[in-house]
Amino acid sequence: MASRAMAVALGRAARFQACGSSFLQIRGLAVSSHKAKEDSWLRSLFVRKVDPRKDAHSNLLAKKETSNLYKIQFHNVKPECLDAYTKLCSEVLPKIHEGEEYPCTLVGTWNTWYGEQDQAVHIWRYEGGYPALTEVMSKLRKNQEFTEFRKARSNMLLSRKNQLLLEFSFWNEPVPRKGPNIYELRSYQLRPGTMIEWGNHWARAIRYRQDSGEAVAGFFSQIGQLYMVHHLWAYNDLQSRDDIRNSAWQKDGWDDCVYYTVPLIQEMESRIMIPLKISPLQ
Repeated sequence: MASRAMAVALGRAARFQACGSSFLQIRGLAVSSHKAKEDSWLRSLFVRKVDPRKDAHSNLLAKKETSNLYKIQFHNVKPECLDAYTKLCSEVLPKIHEGEEYPCTLVGTWNTWYGEQDQAVHIWRYEGGYPALTEVMSKLRKNQEFTEFRKARSNMLLSRKNQLLLEFSFWNEPVPRKGPNIYELRSYQLRPGTMIEWGNHWARAIRYRQDSGEAVAGFFSQIGQLYMVHHLWAYNDLQSRDDIRNSAWQKDGWDDCVYYTVPLIQEMESRIMIPLKISPLQ
């Protein structure tokens, strides 16, 4: 009789333990689901959703009235060769296209002052898009002076990279500018899939920065490092840069742009650059 009672007790304990285990599993799933919803809700506070578009980003964000393509070049120069590199570029780049028709324009050329050191930055415009780029590259391969220039230049470089860019429709067209100015190139690596959202916010926010005239150009990458955005600004000096940037925070709406675009960024970099004498942007 005692053994039967003990067996019944043990059976009840086993069923209780099983029920308890099932309860804990269900509770764990509920907690996990609640945590996922909470994380999703928190993310929604910082990232605005946009309507899905069935079109390429370039068609939605780029200027419709032009077919311009831009190339930005980053040349990391051997420190001991920076003066020679600058002299070579100043001598060759202005005349490299003389005598032939090239659908290509030098937008600006700089050496970095603050940021990555011993670096040169060049921006080119190709009037006519990819066909113009192909035409220019084909002609330059037959240009003996350019071939010699590239050979001499290669001995001065540690590394180089470039990107092909389109200009945002809501930014200014980069046009020649009188100096003296310093330039800031702010480069943003965005999270994949957020370019449209970035454009939506900046299309509204750029008006807070255009009144003082410092907004030069805004681009987004098409080939090279993708989901890259480059904003180019011009200032009289570092103090005026600081004053202008601080004054933007006094304008109602600028804080919204910063609040909603910061979560879209994976990395960001600022370069302060000094234009070469041959640069159309002075």
